[in-house]
Amino acid sequence: MADAAEAAGTADKRVTGQEGRRVVSAGIRRALSSGDMVPGQRLVEQELSETFHATRSSVREALQDLAADDLVELIPRRGARVRVISVDEAVQITECRASLEGLCARRAAELATEEHREVLRETRESMLKAVAAGDPETYSALNRRLHDFIAEISGQKVAQGLLDRLNGQMVRFQFRLALRPGRPAQSLPQHVAIIDAVLSGDAEAAEAASRAHLDNVVEALRATPGQGDPAAGG
Repeated sequence: MADAAEAAGTADKRVTGQEGRRVVSAGIRRALSSGDMVPGQRLVEQELSETFHATRSSVREALQDLAADDLVELIPRRGARVRVISVDEAVQITECRASLEGLCARRAAELATEEHREVLRETRESMLKAVAAGDPETYSALNRRLHDFIAEISGQKVAQGLLDRLNGQMVRFQFRLALRPGRPAQSLPQHVAIIDAVLSGDAEAAEAASRAHLDNVVEALRATPGQGDPAAGG
């Protein structure tokens, strides 16, 4: 009986402290990326505590971290919710991303190893297959992976940190853009141009291709129906 009680107590033990804070924060970020949490959704401490098996103090600390990154909005006496991003703000975020991702693409072209190039070739092939198969969800995932990988190759840690924060705010728009009819076929040549420039080691072309792609994303966002509505997609 004692052993059973001890096992039950261990099973019920919730993660706390810095580890709990990290677990909750990472879990919410994943949920935002996958669309399991949506803009405007209320974030209830008790529910999050149960979901991530963390103490409520860890949940509160994680929500504060996410609020600092503009992913969550803390409302006095009303709790927390996923922050709503307007189309106008999404455009401004993408304009900032264009500069940062252009820098990363330039550095990636200069620093890519043969191992990096092999991954880029495989990614290009997978993106081509996803568009040919009419699989926008796979293409969207590959899209995000490509942007992250180029930033990783660049070794530009400051730019990576800023992009992580900006992309966290943009995931809903990025996902909905990727699902817009005809969008994957439109953006595919842009991604191929970035990959080819990095593969060839042409830093100037890589930066130009990256900026051109993000400029096109801005145009697509501005063409979003009802762009004055913060709830409108992207």
